[in-house]
Amino acid sequence: MAIDAELLEILACPLDKEEVKPIALSESRRTSVRDKFRDKFRGEEPVVEQGLQCVKCHRVYPIVSDIPVMLVEEAFEEA
Repeated sequence: MAIDAELLEILACPLDKEEVKPIALSESRRTSVRDKFRDKFRGEEPVVEQGLQCVKCHRVYPIVSDIPVMLVEEAFEEA
């Protein structure tokens, strides 16, 4: 599911306050993020397909079950 356009307009990289753009994640990255967040979803399988990439530092913040995880410690570099 695509992230809401209004939400996307107000989100920014928490590290350098720059704009973020949605990107598709690789299959291995989706699996890794899904495994990491599985315990937090109490019986539901988290849905991970996209992330938000900072236009300046290129960190990617995962979107887990339609919720952008905008924490620096959860960001990664997508190849």
